[in-house]
Amino acid sequence: MTQDATQNALLALLSQGHGGVLVTLKRDGRPQLSNVGHAYYPDERIIRVSITDDRAKTRNLRRDPRASYHVTSSDRWAYTVAEGTADLSPVAQDPYDDTVEELIRLYRDVLGEHPDWEDFRAAMVRDRRLVLRLRVERVYGIPKAADRD
Repeated sequence: MTQDATQNALLALLSQGHGGVLVTLKRDGRPQLSNVGHAYYPDERIIRVSITDDRAKTRNLRRDPRASYHVTSSDRWAYTVAEGTADLSPVAQDPYDDTVEELIRLYRDVLGEHPDWEDFRAAMVRDRRLVLRLRVERVYGIPKAADRD
């Protein structure tokens, strides 16, 4: 398998599910891991995650935007680690601001339609949600066996 084909197979694994492990760096340099849901946007090479303002991962990313994201295949034999630099949206302040609109797009891409978008909009502001955008700069791992053939 060529290097480009391997990279493409590893990136494809990011689109095959919506759950993974976000790794940020604590103040002392040790990793802090969080199970999160995500959507991957291959045209932009960006992983988006809905996070809250008061969590350790958010504080860590504000201090040091370097992060890694780990996903596995359903059988756990294949995996991808995406490394990149995080960009954080502003915290949702108004049910109709740009952050809430981006959170709606993210929700739709992961879970489909919400039963009550007005309630969702209000919850995003109440929960102080924002969007983590992880720009994928490098990937490594083991692609699925079918993708390696």
